[in-house]
Amino acid sequence: MTAPDDRVRAAVDAAYRDEWGQVVATLIGSTGDWDLAEECAQDAFAAALETWPRDGVPRRPGAWLTTTARNRATDRLRRDAAGAAKLRQLAVLARDPGTPPVDEIPDERLRLIFTCCHPALPFPARVALTLRTLAGLTTAEIARAFLAAEPAMAQRLVRAKRKIQEAGIPYRVPPAELLPQRLAAVFAVLYLIFNQGYDEEYDPQDARRDLTAEAIRLARVLVRLMPQEPEPRGLLALMLLHEARRATRTDDGVLVTLEKQDRSRWDRALITEGVAALDQALAMRRAGPYQLQAAIAACHATAPDAASTDWPQIAGLYADLARLAPSPVVDLNRAVAVAMADGIPAGLALVDELAASGRLEGYHLLPATRADLLRRADRTAEAKAEYEEALKLAPTEAERRYLTGRLEEL
Repeated sequence: MTAPDDRVRAAVDAAYRDEWGQVVATLIGSTGDWDLAEECAQDAFAAALETWPRDGVPRRPGAWLTTTARNRATDRLRRDAAGAAKLRQLAVLARDPGTPPVDEIPDERLRLIFTCCHPALPFPARVALTLRTLAGLTTAEIARAFLAAEPAMAQRLVRAKRKIQEAGIPYRVPPAELLPQRLAAVFAVLYLIFNQGYDEEYDPQDARRDLTAEAIRLARVLVRLMPQEPEPRGLLALMLLHEARRATRTDDGVLVTLEKQDRSRWDRALITEGVAALDQALAMRRAGPYQLQAAIAACHATAPDAASTDWPQIAGLYADLARLAPSPVVDLNRAVAVAMADGIPAGLALVDELAASGRLEGYHLLPATRADLLRRADRTAEAKAEYEEALKLAPTEAERRYLTGRLEEL
């Protein structure tokens, strides 16, 4: 085997990021066999490492990989053929042996996205299956990202694939009347993947697969595959605008609040792209919850400094979001915006009302928010008690260090 040089290795790595989901999706669409599709896709990339150093990187890497994987699947089915079902699969796979132009390879990823995120699957299984089949993460990488044991994650994937077969979950884009419900499931999976990576302490030297990058890449795919739907653009905009300031969220392991972050270190290219994606989504005049969240993020990202933040607009956007997607967390965020726009007493009244309702009991950001507003109102003793309560509930070390610092200041 010829050792791949750096240029070929880079080309294979790029193809893996860009083409893995398409290759796997095409084979699943042809064979209906998820494991076979993944194994033959892996074989195709291994063949690229062996062949491309000798023959050169093909002009259409995706088409080359798809054809190679399909040929592997054909060989496997021919060897394993047992009965009419396998022979029918083999007939479906029959293709001209030449490499087809890229335009002739249908993009099956949209079907794969909706199948992975089908509501009949448990939510954790949707996440794992999406990362495995669309992003190409290994079982070990997925398990590590979600702090799970690798054998348990492997079983989760096995059960998800079995459920698809046994329940007859269709490999298709849902009909128009089911699209909003099913899109919500897709968005939830992609945004959870993003947040899982976003909540990790930022390390630009970390060589592990970056979940935020994978989520953004999958959101870009969704935008390309559904150009007439505004919410995929809203979701992409939201991710980009948050990602733009991820490097400033912590400092030496301590959480840094938005108003204290070094805005000169925010990624202006991502902000520009995120605002453009949001503008395109809003131009379609079908506002959704991700567009509204992205609009809030854009208010923060485009303000030159914390003092210039348009809090009245943010409060109005949260009010719209609360009507469209009611949530006590949205109500808490709106209370903060009201406090900044209309004065601390107005916001504190909303927080107290929310606390009395019991809807956020045990949620660390409720006492943390109340503590911050009490601190700003110079009600120090009450603020100290709320910070201590938030410290008991805080889930991450970065947040605990931040709250400890606030207590020390008081």
